[in-house]
Amino acid sequence: MPENEWPDPRLPEPVEWSQPHHDPPPGRGRALLAAAVVVLVLLAAGGIAWRLMSNRSATPVAQPSAPPPIVEHTVLPCPEPKLRVAAAPEIAPVVQAAATGLSRSGQRCSEVEVRAVEPGAVLDAKPQPDVWVPSSSVWLAAAKSRGATWTVDGGPLAWSPLVIVGPEALGSLFAPNGATSWMTVVQGAIQKRLPAVRMPDATQTTTGLLSVFALRQATARTNPDAGIAQLQALTLRSRLESAAADPAQLLRQMAVETEQTAATFEVGVFPTTEQQFLGYQKADHDVRLVGGAPADGQVDADYPYAVRKGAPADLAKHLREAITTEALTGAGFRTEATKGALRPPADPAALFSAAQQWTAYKSVAFQVLLLIDASGSMNEKITDRAGRSVTKASLLRESGTSAAQLFGDDTSLGMWFFGTPSATSPAHTEEVPFGRLDAGAGGQTRRDQLAAGIGGYKPVTNSGTPLYQTVLDGVADMRGRAAAGTATVVVVLTDGSDGGTRFRMSQADFLKKLTAGADPARPVPVIAVGYGPDANMPALQAMAKATGGQAVAAKNPADLAAGIAAAFLAAHGS
Repeated sequence: MPENEWPDPRLPEPVEWSQPHHDPPPGRGRALLAAAVVVLVLLAAGGIAWRLMSNRSATPVAQPSAPPPIVEHTVLPCPEPKLRVAAAPEIAPVVQAAATGLSRSGQRCSEVEVRAVEPGAVLDAKPQPDVWVPSSSVWLAAAKSRGATWTVDGGPLAWSPLVIVGPEALGSLFAPNGATSWMTVVQGAIQKRLPAVRMPDATQTTTGLLSVFALRQATARTNPDAGIAQLQALTLRSRLESAAADPAQLLRQMAVETEQTAATFEVGVFPTTEQQFLGYQKADHDVRLVGGAPADGQVDADYPYAVRKGAPADLAKHLREAITTEALTGAGFRTEATKGALRPPADPAALFSAAQQWTAYKSVAFQVLLLIDASGSMNEKITDRAGRSVTKASLLRESGTSAAQLFGDDTSLGMWFFGTPSATSPAHTEEVPFGRLDAGAGGQTRRDQLAAGIGGYKPVTNSGTPLYQTVLDGVADMRGRAAAGTATVVVVLTDGSDGGTRFRMSQADFLKKLTAGADPARPVPVIAVGYGPDANMPALQAMAKATGGQAVAAKNPADLAAGIAAAFLAAHGS
């Protein structure tokens, strides 16, 4: 591959270079050659006839002169350009027009070469271009962290806020009253109200990178726990139709659709720049789009003009001066940043770490067994983190309701209550049979059964706590269900220690039995949640450690959800 190309098969076609070479249309060369042959034949025939006619006369006749020699002109290839420019695809046409304007009259070869390249590809390209116009300054910060030296003289050339758009027919589902938000898209995807949601590549494109950033900011505002916020953002990731969509390509596809054919083309909802959105709307296509900047996470794409150390400074300066405000606004860009827009972090590490997590996300089928302590002590009151006096049971009900929102419809789940109201009672009872949440029986989905079971949870007075036996039985049951491509978890919620039943055993015996049947290829971690000051946290920590799980001391309804979120995030990233 030539050194002046930036290899990336996923990139859009580059813009046309200055003074492009045009090959003749297919077949035209042969036609010209055939015509030339005919002319030569006619000339030759005419010459012979002229000589034959002259032989009949005593008067000498002039012989026709020989045809002029055919001179071949060799077109020399253009020399290497003096200035190589990489620009984000949406602004590249403006930069190319400015570069063309720098060419002198009659000059066949331009001194400036402009290519339309996504920023993520330029970041890793060798050799680097002389001038870089990415669609966000965060890419320059990332390049600097890798040791690259770029000089930015002045502010960005332009700005364009990110917008969430979709076909007009879907407007009421994601943009009620014309207002969009990331959380509306999240809920629409979770509740399956939106036919499709697509996102650009977060590691290659600015729209994808900044969309993930803005989405996480939006979920963080609604969830104080960072783990729950991350999981909610990744819940949208799990529902995406595509995580590497090209907004420009989607817009091109929509442009050729009609109202009739658009019904079968489920482009759905996707983020893009305002500049690309306005360009589509101006063309007055059959399929209209609606959308706007999300109220819970506005963020701008900005277009800095960066010059590499050692680049031809004068030519780079002339090119920047040739990119006019009129050309930029005429192409749909803004000349100022959006007031109140989110500012990406100065350190790009956190930004790109979130993008990597998003991109590397693995779709995992979750299997969860809830083990809930129904012993009498769960009726005792405690003070939660908000200062409320609540029973452990009421806190557990709130915790369960909060945690249940994390489970997607494709999650398989079961729920047991454990406690022994009598000496002959079993260690546990099945309240919700194991299976997918979106399936069920008797006109109720398993999600409805789970909500009813948690809502109707009432501990039994004077009931014993067969904690260890229940955990052993639950882990054994889920080990039998564990399979490749699934994350299988046991969640136990309790306020005390093992005891008061015929199932009582020592912690040493319990841990020995718990680890005896472990299979590293099919792990079943235990998330152990303790309620109140009497919860045996050392015992819960021991069972969590033995299985690769986590122990949580719950004093807030969100604590359980946070623990489950941590386990889910670990499974998605493993």
